[in-house]
Amino acid sequence: METTTVDTSEKKNQIWAFIVTGIMILISLIYYKVNVYYMYLVAYIWFGFAYGMMLQYGRFCFASASRDLFAAGVPRMAVGILVALTFFSLIQATLASTNMSTFHPAPFGIHTLIAGLIFGVGMVLAGGCASGSLYKIGEGNGTSFLAAFFGLCIGQAIFVDVKWFNFLIPQKWVDAAVVNAAARNIPVDKMTSSFDTYLAGYVWNQPVLQLSKTKAISEALPGAAKYFIGDSLLNALIPAAVLLIVIYAFYSRKGFMKKRAKAKGGAGTMGFSDELAGIWNMITASKRTTIMGVIIGIVAGLHIFVMKGMQIKFGVANFGELLTRMGHAADTSIKGTVFDPGYWYITSQEGQLGGWILDKLGWDMHDNIFFGVNNGLPEPWRNPALWMSFGIIFGAFVMARLSNEFKFKLPKGELIVWGLLGGLLMGVGSRPALGCNIGAFFIRVAGGDPSGWLYGTGMVGGAFLGVKFFNWWSERKMAKEMEAF
Repeated sequence: METTTVDTSEKKNQIWAFIVTGIMILISLIYYKVNVYYMYLVAYIWFGFAYGMMLQYGRFCFASASRDLFAAGVPRMAVGILVALTFFSLIQATLASTNMSTFHPAPFGIHTLIAGLIFGVGMVLAGGCASGSLYKIGEGNGTSFLAAFFGLCIGQAIFVDVKWFNFLIPQKWVDAAVVNAAARNIPVDKMTSSFDTYLAGYVWNQPVLQLSKTKAISEALPGAAKYFIGDSLLNALIPAAVLLIVIYAFYSRKGFMKKRAKAKGGAGTMGFSDELAGIWNMITASKRTTIMGVIIGIVAGLHIFVMKGMQIKFGVANFGELLTRMGHAADTSIKGTVFDPGYWYITSQEGQLGGWILDKLGWDMHDNIFFGVNNGLPEPWRNPALWMSFGIIFGAFVMARLSNEFKFKLPKGELIVWGLLGGLLMGVGSRPALGCNIGAFFIRVAGGDPSGWLYGTGMVGGAFLGVKFFNWWSERKMAKEMEAF
């Protein structure tokens, strides 16, 4: 009887997986039928779908990586992320060397460290990072939905359009913002919020670094070597290797060496080969996570290649140009652009969804730089990056169904508070650095942008504080319960 129930459940999950996949295929065909230009958007859908399946299967989440490492001493997820980073950096370098990359570095400054700190606390409170929250929505997690919708969508949109933080802005930023906005022909009515002043008065004055394009490396290493040595080896591979060694030394070495010594009968001292074996054992301890790390790195690189190919095919640099050709210029910014990163990215498109909802409710969301000048405010069904996020949710849903891991869970009690607060902190933490755990860390580090490590450092520091807070909260709560008992 129990076997029959299990078989029925598995069959039901498989049917759900096929239905959702079929709907995604149907949506893609409809877009193609309406206009071939929408194939640009369809590419985002299916890469999002692939990310969702991989994230869910590998349980990839930066919040989980930090929580497992700091709270339980388990390095599995942190190792998987570093594996994905190394493979992605090599592919990024290959694409850059063939002029097939869509990557662009970001302004480098202390703001990325601070933003990462805020984001790191938020992702631990919410129980998932930006990408992790999306795939967990696909698993039926209601807390992740609260974090993504009310924090990343609504909270982020409000943050970029209000003047609430003017008291924090120094006068020199205000003065610089006026000069920089005029130099870029930005109308006064498009620079109204605190975030606008911060962006135009501070961020735009910060240096933009990519190691392959620095004078020292570009002159010393002409041709493709500058991308492989500068962007990949120096900015990604060596730091990732150092981090793997540090993680091994603090979290895996002791246990491995005990087992190793026991296997050798307690004879002899441990040498360099044993240390290498220990590191390799740590990397391969969870084949599921490691393999997904490799595949994620490869797919993320393939995503860049495909989007660059689409841009070449249609003769555009931004999807906004295609929207204008199709008669949807109102969806774009005053520059005729929409948010179109050309690679894996989270948070900006969620902010667009929140901005679109608030705009429909009567809140003018076009009077700022974020929407009005840079990213536009397209209808959700014409927003390529937003469809990538939807794809992640649907892809995770399909994989969760196929793995019998889907379970709808409504948030209760404290989880509601943590989901809302954590999501809000992630939304706020993603804007000052112009990205999240994917866009501000993973993509930038692999692309040779040192600011990615600044954000990553802040994010890990924030996650550490978040874990410490949860430990304190749990102990406090347990003490009260014991006292009452």
